[in-house]
Amino acid sequence: MDGETQQRQTRFSALVVLVLLSSQCCSQVTDTVPQEPSELEDNVCSGGRTCGDCTAIDPSCGWCTQQGFTEDTGFLRCDLIQNLINKTCLNITYPVSSVIIEENEELRDADPVLGDPVQVAPQKIRLKLRPGESVNLRVSVRQARDYPVDLYYVMDLSGSMRDDLDNLKVLADRIATEMGEITRNFRLGFGSFVEKTLSPFTNTTPSSILEPCPGCQPTYNFINHLPLDVETSLFSEKIRETIISKNIDSPEAGLDALMQITVCKDLIGWLPKARHIIIYTSDDIVHIAGDGKLLGITVPNDGECHLNSETGFNDRANEFDYPSIGRLSVRMREHNVIPIFAVTVKHIDVYEALSNFVEGSTVGVLYADSSNVVDLIKDNYAKITSKVEISDNAPENLAVTYTSHCLNEAPNPGSKVCIGLKLNETVSFDVTVEATSCHDNTEQSFTIGPIGFDEVLEVAVEVICSCDCEDLSIANSDYCSNGNGTLSCGQCVCDAERYGKLCECSSGEDTEVSFKDKYENVASCRASSNSSIACSGRGECICGECACFERTDKKEVISGRFCECDNFSCERYNGELCGGAVRGQCVCDEKSRGSVCKCQPGFSGDACDCSISTAGCVASNGLLCNANGVCECNRCKCDANSTFKGSTCEICKTCISKCSSYRPCVECKIFGSDVISPEECDKCKVVVVIDSELPNVNVSNLCVFPGGFNNCSSSYNFVYKTLDNGTVLVHLQDQPRVCDPNGDGSGKQPTVVIAQPVDILLLVIGIVVGIVLIGVILVSLLRLATYLLDRREYARFEKEQQAAVWDEGVNPLYKPSTTEYKNPAYAN
Repeated sequence: MDGETQQRQTRFSALVVLVLLSSQCCSQVTDTVPQEPSELEDNVCSGGRTCGDCTAIDPSCGWCTQQGFTEDTGFLRCDLIQNLINKTCLNITYPVSSVIIEENEELRDADPVLGDPVQVAPQKIRLKLRPGESVNLRVSVRQARDYPVDLYYVMDLSGSMRDDLDNLKVLADRIATEMGEITRNFRLGFGSFVEKTLSPFTNTTPSSILEPCPGCQPTYNFINHLPLDVETSLFSEKIRETIISKNIDSPEAGLDALMQITVCKDLIGWLPKARHIIIYTSDDIVHIAGDGKLLGITVPNDGECHLNSETGFNDRANEFDYPSIGRLSVRMREHNVIPIFAVTVKHIDVYEALSNFVEGSTVGVLYADSSNVVDLIKDNYAKITSKVEISDNAPENLAVTYTSHCLNEAPNPGSKVCIGLKLNETVSFDVTVEATSCHDNTEQSFTIGPIGFDEVLEVAVEVICSCDCEDLSIANSDYCSNGNGTLSCGQCVCDAERYGKLCECSSGEDTEVSFKDKYENVASCRASSNSSIACSGRGECICGECACFERTDKKEVISGRFCECDNFSCERYNGELCGGAVRGQCVCDEKSRGSVCKCQPGFSGDACDCSISTAGCVASNGLLCNANGVCECNRCKCDANSTFKGSTCEICKTCISKCSSYRPCVECKIFGSDVISPEECDKCKVVVVIDSELPNVNVSNLCVFPGGFNNCSSSYNFVYKTLDNGTVLVHLQDQPRVCDPNGDGSGKQPTVVIAQPVDILLLVIGIVVGIVLIGVILVSLLRLATYLLDRREYARFEKEQQAAVWDEGVNPLYKPSTTEYKNPAYAN
């Protein structure tokens, strides 16, 4: 009893939450009569066998820990929370997702008393998440004034950059001055790169190694000339001391340089509380991962620091391949480094593509001699500081989505960026975190923060895939058939070779349980008294209860009291079960005792294949299917006898214009026609204006209809025009018409003679027949001309055959059978 009391105390808080969920249910809890399982609604929770499994199935599922609950009532322990309340379960375990803010300092600038600035709030949060359930939180960001800026200038010093270096020596002092105007708290550093010192990218002959070009310094991979320093005069001094170098091929070792600048934070001098920016200048493209194989290098870049602390050179550049863009991007994100690529226009497309993979980076066009480098730094720094883009490194089983709240803008779901900001302006982001699946029992963590900031929101996540009551299990409990199982969360978990709800059955070979005793409750495993199959043929009846078979695919589950349901045999739409998770879910319908699709709001049908919306059926005149069809599953089904077809029943191939489409709306608004219902008439996007004379419009927009409506003998004319907002403006000509309400023809006849309308169908048929006849005549004439020409040519051929004279001769290939010899000494 002590164990039971302890369990009830631990679940008391969960029961209080349930009471608050529905006061109506709580007031009826003592009067509710348990229903039979066949009367239950669709139940997604029916497959839960343990409390932990039940928690992970769906956020709507709860677990009844009351002992004897299923044995006494015949209901499931894992059930919809509302069902458990209705079934008067006394002890319910229902874990609830929660958000706990552990650290939340207010946003502020740097303060002598309070210390460093705070640009992201809150700073630490702890989440408890049930699988499939999401929680919301808000992250605020504000860029502090005079926030420290570390600006590292790295330059391509290959031979083609000679004039750029000369200009940079002149502009060095201006760079320092301009940055001083942007922020008072900044430091400058300088480095350069050329290439790996291996053939064929570098000339490795002894003379070229020492002097690759006249007046050049030996080729090197990367050198840190000046670590970040507040003495900006050193920046100018180091640039003036720099000498150009040279390599053979066009691409440079720029990615090697960026990697070393990023990861060698101590040697470069990055401050932990500062904005880290790299100015990268080059007039050519870069070598990428894999190019090192041409040098005989097969070891991938390790993304670690290899700078010599004394010389500043990358001593191990020839041991590792060039970094991949992906690894470089990850390292820059980890160290909050943002590059500005200042490159010549010839290769701007390459660096813009590279920028797409490096978070927060920008690209600018550098003049051939780098004369505009100062303006590029100012402009791109302004772009970086005027934008806040938030990102995260959440694990795969956590789905994170954002909604931005930028200045003077409406909330933008799916957006993670705010632009056009100034210093000390605050923006916020609503963050939704959902656990898509269970994880092991270890706590997970990730960070959310703006790109380029060293401050982040630390998020610790506990995915709830187990129950507290499982930690209070009682081994060898007397409740479980004299100690043959463990009492866990109100039910027995049987020992080996024991089974049954209370572990009352044994499967051991030495048992004396007879066949009849083992299956004496098999009738309770049949779905109906007329059925001879236990557990629907998809499970085993064990001591009066169905144990459903397991599937090879663990995602496929057979469930239900009689194993009559599953989550894989529902109707499919577009190859997906119930049309996919967006449209519906395959659940157990205990009324029909089978699996059916439970459609999401907005969808219906056996496979959730039918959209309830009618937005796709609205014609241009505002009517559903142009009043010439019915809207089924958000698609128009046009009347079979109607001449109107198409997606909204507006296309009429035999109609010259859209007059017939607008006629019902005009007649119902002006003449009170009953061609369409008053409700449909109200939906017409047609505004009718009666004029004495029609305005001049395109002839194709003129509509003329004969009399006969409400026994009126005169015709009526109108023109139409579609306004920018989609409304159709109709000008109806006001002309006299005579009507005979009794329909006996006694009304006065109109004085205006109205031309009879042309039968459009006969006109079209006549035109088609005429075109066909003309075609046949032209083909016949062409065939006759060809016949006469051939006949004349054949007659000329026969005449030439008769006049031909053939010469007789000997075949030069023929050799006679006899040979004649003449004796020259014998006179004839």
